Amino acid sequence: MADAAPRLKSLLEQVLGVALPVRIRAWDGSQAGPPDAPVLIVRNRRGLRRLLFKPGELGLARAWVAGDLDIEGDLYAALDLLAGLVWERDEDARTLRQALRDPGVRAAVRGLLRLAGPPLPPAPPPEEVRRPGHLHTRRTDRRAISHHYDVGNDFYELVLGPSMVYSCAYWEAAGEDATLEDAQRDKLELVCRKLGLRPGRRLLDVGCGWGSLAIHAAREHGVGVVGVTLSQEQAAYARKRAADEGLTDKVEIRVQDYRDVADGPYDAISSIGMAEHVGAEQYLEYARELYALLTPGGRLLNHQIARRPRADEGGYHVDAFIDAYVFPDGELAPLGTTVTQLERAGFEVRDVEPIREHYALTLRRWVDRLEARWERAVGLAGPGRARVWRLYMAACALAFEHNQIGVNQVLAVRTPGSGASGMPLRARTWN
Repeated sequence: MADAAPRLKSLLEQVLGVALPVRIRAWDGSQAGPPDAPVLIVRNRRGLRRLLFKPGELGLARAWVAGDLDIEGDLYAALDLLAGLVWERDEDARTLRQALRDPGVRAAVRGLLRLAGPPLPPAPPPEEVRRPGHLHTRRTDRRAISHHYDVGNDFYELVLGPSMVYSCAYWEAAGEDATLEDAQRDKLELVCRKLGLRPGRRLLDVGCGWGSLAIHAAREHGVGVVGVTLSQEQAAYARKRAADEGLTDKVEIRVQDYRDVADGPYDAISSIGMAEHVGAEQYLEYARELYALLTPGGRLLNHQIARRPRADEGGYHVDAFIDAYVFPDGELAPLGTTVTQLERAGFEVRDVEPIREHYALTLRRWVDRLEARWERAVGLAGPGRARVWRLYMAACALAFEHNQIGVNQVLAVRTPGSGASGMPLRARTWN
């Protein structure tokens, strides 16, 4: 048989209807495509079978996670070049069916099947999670959180660095040349100032992660903090950190669902990177639960990733790769929807700060850390999980840069009937 790469490139271009912008290196060592472009490595025929039996993003993700596909060269450039060359979801099959009406496309698909070898669909990689039938129950939420966060604290330390903050850093104060740790510290301080924290006040940190905000708020602002998480590993790590800081009298970490918190009222609530796990159908309940836990005049800081609105909101579907490998059951909503739901729950929304570009910078720093410590990451989490993280963080960095998704800090108040919100007259003079 002739060298595989030129034939693979030609057949793929016939199916897709466009010239491939990357160079291909096939399992036999042959290459084809632009000489200076990033290289898409197809390590074996199994990778091609994955794409054929599951055309679209999920098949590509399976091949990547399994190590059947790889990128040589600039990963960000390669992802940018490949964007839009795959069908996004299974329901886009009608687009594929339309393409298959062309006799030339049908012939190219038959050629790819012959090139791929025996027509057996490979099993998904073990890192893939199947969505349960009923979403966002207490049990399924615990399972989803455990899948993502109980990977091992050593792995997260490797990626996140000493701050152990797994949300968008804030680069405004020190600029883009600041260290990741400085930018994360500035984000924690910004959250505390927006919430108006003072000694003696109570803060509830919903989705407290490894305790970074709880510890910063208690140490720097003298508040008592209750942090809740569904991850046993996060809770154990956060408790140890609080003990090491001598803050056990001020910081309590619980393994608890936010729906089960019953010891309000709190003066402030932070929800940083947690609301994406709530789900559209549960979001109003989430907002009402937090509203009920606040004292009149209490503030909520909701830090949440947002997607762009669609003309047909009923046609929105969770990203196939993210859902199967990264955040099972996670959902993104447009910013306007989030604000509306908070207002429906009774909150007065006082400030919205978009920090989309900040997240792109944060993700690139995380990718840098992962790539610089790759062998250690593979040893801690396994090659499949490490590959999941590298792909998802790089792809998300590009999505933030291209305004496909954003992230916003929404500050809301449980304003009492008197109308005295307790907020400063001039926005963003936080005190």
